Amino acid sequence: QVQVEESGGGLVQAGGSLRLSCTALGRIFKMNLMAWYRQAPGKQRDMVARITSSGNINYEDSVKGRFTISGDIAKNTVYLQMDNLKPEDTGVYFCQVNSYDFSTGSVYYWGQGTQVTVSS
Repeated sequence: QVQVEESGGGLVQAGGSLRLSCTALGRIFKMNLMAWYRQAPGKQRDMVARITSSGNINYEDSVKGRFTISGDIAKNTVYLQMDNLKPEDTGVYFCQVNSYDFSTGSVYYWGQGTQVTVSS
């Protein structure tokens, strides 16, 4: 079993910055990818940024140039630096990981989420 822990959310004014952190703990032989998703009120959960073990990085179009995903996926830790935040960035941010262990194979896990609120 793997536990995913997020931190760093909060309330910020438009144009401000926040840094989210995500750490995965537990039985992990290899981390395949770590990603951030966002769920706005009344909307579906959408991917914001993703990094794979091979170093591939993807961003959702609306955050390109403003958000940066980084970290050491081999150490099961990833960050999301969010700059020039906009009110439409408001939502609950979830960390998703895909990890491999001999007993479970490759499995996706989710964190509990951290609230980000951007005021205009």
